[in-house]
Amino acid sequence: MSLFHSRLLLSLLLIGTALVITAAPGRAAAVSESPELAAAFERAGVTGTFVMLDPGKATLVAHNPERARTRFFPASTFKIANTLIGLECGAVSSVDEILPYGGKPQPFPAWEHDMSLREAIKISNVPVYQELARRIGLPRMQAGIDKLGYGNREIGKVVDRFWLDGPLQISAVEQVEFLRRLAAGDLPVSPGAVQAVHEITLQEKTETAELHGKTGWAMSVTPGIGWYVGWVKRGGVIYPFALNIDTPDNDTAAKRVPLARECLRLLGAL
Repeated sequence: MSLFHSRLLLSLLLIGTALVITAAPGRAAAVSESPELAAAFERAGVTGTFVMLDPGKATLVAHNPERARTRFFPASTFKIANTLIGLECGAVSSVDEILPYGGKPQPFPAWEHDMSLREAIKISNVPVYQELARRIGLPRMQAGIDKLGYGNREIGKVVDRFWLDGPLQISAVEQVEFLRRLAAGDLPVSPGAVQAVHEITLQEKTETAELHGKTGWAMSVTPGIGWYVGWVKRGGVIYPFALNIDTPDNDTAAKRVPLARECLRLLGAL
C-alpha cells in the first residue's frame, strides 16, 4: 500500500476533527471541524454544511465535513460559471448586454423583464440565464465546464436545465476551490471575464472588506437544497466559502445568507 493510501485510510478511521480530502486534482487539504460553526447551525435550526478556506493555514474549516464533500445540484450558484462561459465564448458581448426573458409568465414578476446579466444575477433571474445557456449551446457549454473543472462536469442533453435538476452536481468543497481560483484570477479564462464576474457578484463593500456571493435553491429535490457561496476579500487576503442547507420551505431558505454571514464572522473573515 502506498504512503498516500495509508494516510487516506488512517484519516477515514480517525474520530477527530481533521480529515484529508481532495480539494482539486492533485491537491489535498485538511478539513478541520469547528465547534463554533456547529453551534451556529444548531441555533439556526437547520441541517447542512459550511466550508471556508483559511488561507493562512491552507486548511478548510467546516461544519459537517462529510456533507461538504457531497455533491448537489448547484442551482443558481451556477450563474457565476454561466456568466464566465458566456463572456469567454462570446455568447454575450458584456454583462450589460440586454437578454430577453422569453415573454412567458414567471414565478416572480421581477423576472418578467428583459435585462442584462448585471441585473439578472442580483435577482437570480432564471429565464434570462437560460437564454444565455441556449446562446452558448451544448458543445461550448461542455467545453467551458471542462475548462473550469466545475463539479462532476456532466450537463446531459438539455442546455437550459442541467444546473437546476441535473445531471450537473458540485460539492461545497468543490465550490470553495472554484471560487478560490476565480477570486485569485487563477482560472483559465480572460482577465476581462473574471473582472466582470467580480463586479456583478459584489454584494457589500466596506473600508476593510469586500463580500462577493450568490445564492441558489435546488427545488427539484426533496427537501430542497439552498446554497450561498462566494468569497470575502480582506486586506488582500481571500476567504472563499460555501454553505448549503436543507430548505423545505421559504422560511428555512431565508436563513442561508444570515447563517453564512454568522459563520464568516465566527471565523474572523467578516
